[in-house]
Amino acid sequence: MREAAAARGLEIEIRERPAAGSLFEAAELLGIPASGIVKTLVVKRSDDTFLFALVPGGRSISWPKLRALVGVNKLRLPEPELAHAATGYERGTIVPIGSTTDWPIYADESIVGERIAMGAGAHGYSLFVEADELIAAYGAIVADISVPEER
Repeated sequence: MREAAAARGLEIEIRERPAAGSLFEAAELLGIPASGIVKTLVVKRSDDTFLFALVPGGRSISWPKLRALVGVNKLRLPEPELAHAATGYERGTIVPIGSTTDWPIYADESIVGERIAMGAGAHGYSLFVEADELIAAYGAIVADISVPEER
């Protein structure tokens, strides 16, 4: 993880934290708002390729917006074992940095300008990075791809 970040000129901070039962609990443990944690969601295209969607806590993917942006009719979240095979990371720890494959990244516009926390490749850890640096390092596409989560 650190090597993959360094190879792209990214400065990251990895912090250990107690296990969390939810994104909101993790945010509380880290002392940040839920929107400060960005979920890396693996999305499967119908041609069996994948992409990453970066969505802040408290929001979820807007499937119509993402499909329109990607230019496809079908997208879905894959089964946990497929996501693991596509990235090398277990669900809940997935991050684009150090993924086994550099899938395209689509970042929600609301993370621009923020220091964000993400999965760190292992349970019990969080990775902090400047969103703008991550976006630039990976050539991520920034757009409005989310909607508020229903609670």
